[in-house]
Amino acid sequence: MKRKSSKMMLVIALVLITSMVLAACSAPEQKGKNDNKVEDTKKNETKKDDTKKVDEKSSEPKVVTEIPVTGIGAVVKTDVKATGTYKIGFIAKNTTNPYMISQSQGVMKAGEVMGFEAVTQAPATADSVEEQVKIMEDMIQQGMNAIIVHCADSNGIMPGVRKAEEAGILVLTIGTPAAEDTFLRTGVNYKETGEVIAEEIAKALDYKGNVIILEGPPGAANAIERLNGINSVFDQYPDINVVASQTANFKRTEGMQVTENLIQKHTDVNAIIGMNDESALGAVQALKAAGMDNVLVGGFDGSADATSAVESGDMYVTYNTDPYGSGFVAAAYAVLNLNDGSVPTSAFVPFPSAADQPLINADTVAEYKDSIAWWKIVQ
Repeated sequence: MKRKSSKMMLVIALVLITSMVLAACSAPEQKGKNDNKVEDTKKNETKKDDTKKVDEKSSEPKVVTEIPVTGIGAVVKTDVKATGTYKIGFIAKNTTNPYMISQSQGVMKAGEVMGFEAVTQAPATADSVEEQVKIMEDMIQQGMNAIIVHCADSNGIMPGVRKAEEAGILVLTIGTPAAEDTFLRTGVNYKETGEVIAEEIAKALDYKGNVIILEGPPGAANAIERLNGINSVFDQYPDINVVASQTANFKRTEGMQVTENLIQKHTDVNAIIGMNDESALGAVQALKAAGMDNVLVGGFDGSADATSAVESGDMYVTYNTDPYGSGFVAAAYAVLNLNDGSVPTSAFVPFPSAADQPLINADTVAEYKDSIAWWKIVQ
């Protein structure tokens, strides 16, 4: 009996062991207490990676491929609107040149249309870059979001530009650029303007004759660019002689004085190009006083006085540089960047250009005066 019981116990033990082994093999895999956290972390990391990809994609700046305005001069307009509360400053070179007054008006109008606070200032001493820098420093303290400046001097403005950029303020220039690239430079392509007027004068002279050039301020980048454009055209025509090229500093009084001196020495002048309308109008005064009514005079800007001079025949041609529109355009680019980080296609976006039919002569002056003349805004 004992032997039979022992055998029974052994069979029972074997059955129990086999059952335990089978149960262990068939049981689902058990997770440690930290295993769920590991899986959650992996899921979160995946989400973070996806978010990072989205962020990286959204951080790419939006490029403004088209100029954000339509029309030029008195009819310029835009759909750009400020989405925040912005203060944008504009610093002119002076308050005496109609060009500068109009540019200020363009920024002021932009503020009204686009919905930002526009602050415009100019140095008490005309064309003082030192005062422009001081105004920039004051605007930094006033909390401007952007500063637009028509530089009196490319190098001299740099201390103000650097301080503004260090403060996180957007800096834009019109006309004369800063010595180093800023967020944007706009205004006309000065070299192109010089080429267009020089070609027009050359054609009127039948590509031969003696020419005087009244240069802009020495060292001013825009004046140098325009002069290079003029000379690049005249260099193509061997029978056109530039008999004198001298600064008149963009001023009417100096344009008159320099012309008076030069026509005493060069009595057989056929044309004079002033590097802006003010200097060209000074040349007109000197020529009238000397009784020289057969000299062609060309200028740049399309000012009210120049328009009248073209109408009367005292000036042959001028170029619509549209300072009002360029102030408006600069403000539009600033607002777009402040809205969502949008950037222009390059550091220099010319406005207006030769494509905008800028020449104002006997054939076009009436249409210009009646429709798009920028000076109509500030009269």
